[in-house]
Amino acid sequence: MLQDKDIVNDYLNGLNASLKSYAGYISDTNNAELRQTLIQLRNADESRQRTVYNYALQKGDYKPAQSATQEEIQQVRTELTSGQ
Repeated sequence: MLQDKDIVNDYLNGLNASLKSYAGYISDTNNAELRQTLIQLRNADESRQRTVYNYALQKGDYKPAQSATQEEIQQVRTELTSGQ
């Protein structure tokens, strides 16, 4: 029988996979109405993912990676903006 932790982690994995897929679908669609629908679905899944993530964190079922330092954040920000 599955434990709550297993169910939550499985659901989070599914949400994360769908979120990764939305980027490709959104950028590839040529229909404005479909694009907007996909954006709305992605936003709803992002919200749902955050809710489930917070639940798992509070229950102790999820241990996030160590937080990035301000220097690391700035380095990534610089790398991402310098290529534009």
